[in-house]
Amino acid sequence: MTLTQLQSAPAAARPTLRDAVTGLPSYVPGRRSAGMDIAALASNESHYEPLPAAIAAVAGAAGAMNRYPDMAAVELRERLARHLGVTAGEIAVGPGSVGVLQQIITGLCDAGDEVIFAWRSFEAYPILVELAGARPVRIPLDHLEGHDLDAMAAAVTDRTKVILLCTPNNPTGVPISHDRIEAFLRSVRPDILVVIDEAYVEYAEAGSGPDSLALYREYPNVCVLRTFSKAYGLAGLRVGYAVAAPEIAEGLRRTALPFAVSALAQKAAIASLDAGEEMEARVAVVKQERARMSRELAARGWKLEPSQGNFLWIRADDGLRTRLMEAFDGAGIMVRAYQGDGVRITVADAAANDRVLRILAAHGA
Repeated sequence: MTLTQLQSAPAAARPTLRDAVTGLPSYVPGRRSAGMDIAALASNESHYEPLPAAIAAVAGAAGAMNRYPDMAAVELRERLARHLGVTAGEIAVGPGSVGVLQQIITGLCDAGDEVIFAWRSFEAYPILVELAGARPVRIPLDHLEGHDLDAMAAAVTDRTKVILLCTPNNPTGVPISHDRIEAFLRSVRPDILVVIDEAYVEYAEAGSGPDSLALYREYPNVCVLRTFSKAYGLAGLRVGYAVAAPEIAEGLRRTALPFAVSALAQKAAIASLDAGEEMEARVAVVKQERARMSRELAARGWKLEPSQGNFLWIRADDGLRTRLMEAFDGAGIMVRAYQGDGVRITVADAAANDRVLRILAAHGA
């Protein structure tokens, strides 16, 4: 096209986004505030500062920020392999578990392929699926706020490529038992990748959810997805990982954005693994607070399903949800609202949790 033709082109002609992008819902992050008396309980972050070993590792690595990180994350993958009892070839890392999940969807799904997941579950699921040109298949939760695995199995078609199982489920906190997942795995085709998303696994009581690594060892179509963002307190550094069959893990590494996991994140993750006992002590306190809050709310008439995450879920219609959000906002407490579904509240320190309990006591079930 000549310069004259370009100058005479219609003024409305301009680059446009793909329809799949313009139609995407925006991911809604937990709200932030710089207020000194704000309880930030909307994002399921750890209320603890990073583990001291992680802070020291970041400080030690900061002087090399002018260099690219190890794109293959070899040291981190080898450390994870020792921690999990697998090989480094079975591990792929990415910027948080959501980054690894994007690698999974990108690596396995062509346009028109289907990804099945429970709903409501992690808000990024449909966004990542639609962005890849695949079709999200949402299966409503059962009456106990958990996965309806029978309905998910019945939704499988010849276009199904990936099934996402979030346990404990975000935002409801309900886990999926080992036996139920194993029965589900026996019912689905072995060419479908079943992703067990365990972002909150460290907060779950032993035996409440699956032994995902045992399932992975028995079923080659299982992929285990985890993160350092929650219990390890590295949400700001963005590092997560998947355990998958070597050929799948290699594909995930090829689909990763180059250098997406910084050297600081890799060093902090390794140091955090080495400080596992300290992390577990912190998690134990969160579990105690979660149990205390659940008992007090139950005594006041709130009917909550037992949560195995670092959060509580209150099922609420829009009228109750609006009243609760107004009360929380007025008290300087930032929680997460889901239109038409309910409210999710991160469990933090005892003082912040007491503020939550006072609000809920004043707005009884």
